[in-house]
Amino acid sequence: MGTVARIGIVTVSDRASQGVYEDLGGPAIREYLGKHITSEWTDVSRIVPDETDVVSTTLIDLADTEGCSLIVTTGGTGPALRDITPEATEAVCEKMMPGFGELMRQVSLQYVPTAILSRQTAGIRGTCLIVNLPGKPTSIAQCLDAVLPAIPYCIDIIGGAHIDVGNGLEAFRPKAK
Repeated sequence: MGTVARIGIVTVSDRASQGVYEDLGGPAIREYLGKHITSEWTDVSRIVPDETDVVSTTLIDLADTEGCSLIVTTGGTGPALRDITPEATEAVCEKMMPGFGELMRQVSLQYVPTAILSRQTAGIRGTCLIVNLPGKPTSIAQCLDAVLPAIPYCIDIIGGAHIDVGNGLEAFRPKAK
């Protein structure tokens, strides 16, 4: 078929990176993508502390060296002093894709009024789309339900590996003329 898509899964958490706290976000993303991505893919996972330079370096490594077409982060998107994931993402992206964050907040507001405190965003680095998700597993699924249908076409446009989705979700791709 085609190239096997490489997907980076990055948990941003001081405690999880130190082994003090069990990483729940990364496994939740892996399980969700395993259910909904129907084309062949492999994950490249990392757990890093809430340090801007470490997060940025990890995103650069996954996009440029590991060849990921998609990187999904979890954690570090709130208003707390150490929540720096959006800033680290923006620092390494050539283009920001604010619609992803807008849609994720809109969907999350249907469940909790504090969704307005979340700062999820997305951006493009080369042929890689980077999407910041919240840290809570139920929120991860709600946000991915909203944005996953747009992700494959975005990756197509930027020249990343082809990704198909299914099992209750459908990727939107314009009809060929």
